[in-house]
Amino acid sequence: MQVMPVASSTATSGRLLSLLSLLQARRDWPGALLAGRLGVSERTVRRDVDRLRELGYPIQAVKGPEGGYRLGAGSRLPPLLFDEEQAVALAVALRIAAGTGAGIEEAAVRALTTVRQVLPARLRQRVDGLRIAAAGGSAIQVDTDVLLVLSAAIRATEEVRFGYASPSRPADGEPRRVQPHHLVVRSGRWYLVGWDAVRADWRTYRVDRMRPRVPNGPRFTPREVPGGDVAAFLSARFKDSGTDAWPCRGEVVLARPAADVAPFAGDGVVEEVAPGKTRLLTGSWSWPALAAGLLRFDCEIDVVGPPELRAAFADLAARAARAGAGGEAAKLRATPGSR
Repeated sequence: MQVMPVASSTATSGRLLSLLSLLQARRDWPGALLAGRLGVSERTVRRDVDRLRELGYPIQAVKGPEGGYRLGAGSRLPPLLFDEEQAVALAVALRIAAGTGAGIEEAAVRALTTVRQVLPARLRQRVDGLRIAAAGGSAIQVDTDVLLVLSAAIRATEEVRFGYASPSRPADGEPRRVQPHHLVVRSGRWYLVGWDAVRADWRTYRVDRMRPRVPNGPRFTPREVPGGDVAAFLSARFKDSGTDAWPCRGEVVLARPAADVAPFAGDGVVEEVAPGKTRLLTGSWSWPALAAGLLRFDCEIDVVGPPELRAAFADLAARAARAGAGGEAAKLRATPGSR
């Protein structure tokens, strides 16, 4: 995959992107028509077609009075060319796919890692800045630009203004003013959790119903969600159980990106707190089971609480040390006649 900058691309790179787009738009393209659409000579079109063939694109020559080209199906996947907005959209889509529960989570995480590695630094910052919390369920499609606007406002601690549509009323009239705190995915829908400056209360808003307006409002001092727990706050608002149903619940910070954690977090709450650092609030039927389940992420784990979870990790560590040393099993193997 190669990302082509829109504003600073060379003429050849931009023309190759345009040529690919045209070839994908219709079955056959006469050479003269392609040259006219691109504003170049037919000889230049031939050279560009040769370049795309060298990259692996199966472009066939079409015989006839006018001649021309056709983009066929190949036996292998050629390098893909994306402009900047397409690359950001692809990365966001892969983050969403990583939490869908559709059986493609691992592949989506690998693909997201690959895409992120080749992104220019400024685009990587935009993608990493999209802090997505997953509270169970799978994400539905929402406007990527809206997600980026809200995520940027959360990072900058800036009040957002937006129209809000509902089945009973359109998104018009006086815009709402909200101090945004969390973007959350729950049961297939995206929500913004924030403090409504007009109503002086916490509110949740469906992102697909929001229409942000510019400019943003003033900076604000972040507040703590009631109870200090986003998952518990949402459970109370939507009156469901989720993670609260487990008898043992703990909070940790994992040294992994949120995109790596979300597909395997079950009904827990996942939120990226820093690049490569993810907060996970989850539960299990016992403290040892919870600690053992967290170890599957294969990374450094910082236990926020409670003390019972720290004790469970210490107990597991002692058991693992005994298992590594051999313990009773080694003694049995050393006993004559034992199997």
